[in-house]
Amino acid sequence: MTTMRDVARRAGVSAKTVSRVFNHDPHVSPGTKARVEAALRELNYVPSTLSTTFRTGRAPVIGVAVPDIADPFFGALAKAVEALAARHAMSVVMTSLGEDPSREPAIVQSLLRQSLSGLVIAPIAGDQSYLEAWAQHTQVVFVDRRPSGIVADSFTEDDHAGARVATEHLVGHGHVRIGFLGDSTAIPTSRGRLQGYRAALLDSAIAYDESLVVLGAMDRPSAAAAFAALQHLEAPPTAIFTSNARVTMSLVPVLHAHRGLALAGFGDFPMADVLEPSLTVIDQDPAALGTLAAQRILDRLAHPQRRFRRHTVLPVQLVERRSCLPNG
Repeated sequence: MTTMRDVARRAGVSAKTVSRVFNHDPHVSPGTKARVEAALRELNYVPSTLSTTFRTGRAPVIGVAVPDIADPFFGALAKAVEALAARHAMSVVMTSLGEDPSREPAIVQSLLRQSLSGLVIAPIAGDQSYLEAWAQHTQVVFVDRRPSGIVADSFTEDDHAGARVATEHLVGHGHVRIGFLGDSTAIPTSRGRLQGYRAALLDSAIAYDESLVVLGAMDRPSAAAAFAALQHLEAPPTAIFTSNARVTMSLVPVLHAHRGLALAGFGDFPMADVLEPSLTVIDQDPAALGTLAAQRILDRLAHPQRRFRRHTVLPVQLVERRSCLPNG
């Protein structure tokens, strides 16, 4: 089997230069790059994953751990990680963390035992201190939610501002009884969005009514039950803000029977724009989160001594559709 040293001899360069060319290092001169690429083609060089693992102590693999890989948001995020990894001759392994925070350490550490080069994680537990030892030799980047109990890179989106804008949008359409439907405030994203909702009401001089906030909407049955709880109030809401796309999607079946109810949700999802009425959403960019997280892993692997910004917050924006208009 052809080795990197064979390619180096054919091209008249060092094995390190071959590695730089193979990994698309922009600092290799055009002439040297052309000679190495010609040698790679002539010898039909294929890199050995096993030798890479022996040499670095890490497999050329990035792990992705998210609450639910079937969720469109996390699916798009994982796909972006996979796309960037592929361009750097790395593969990706993925796992779903589920809904039980107590299981997160066992699931994640099982993934890390594969000697990963890096881990992209959207945590569900309230404490990630169990990753402290692993982070000494594996690049760990958090997405969507900031870590707790460990200092690590993270890329999140502006949950507070997004919820505030969505709620203000509903207020702007004349609504003062605005319900909040969410999953759990134990999840940092939902907690931040509830705070943004409350801030928008305060700005509009609308009293915060705890009865209008219903949590526990984890799937279609529980979302329907949460919605029913709001509808059974003596003064039901005329508008609803949902804390994430999963909650919004779970509500779609019951919304058909309440066409006059305005709705704005945090997070877009496939088909949201073609429903009747089309749904107003706070648009996130999960692909950007995934790409930035994977790039940070690659950057830290290439430049272990360089200082990087630890936490980055990406902006979100309102996409206005018909679900907030009078009579749907």
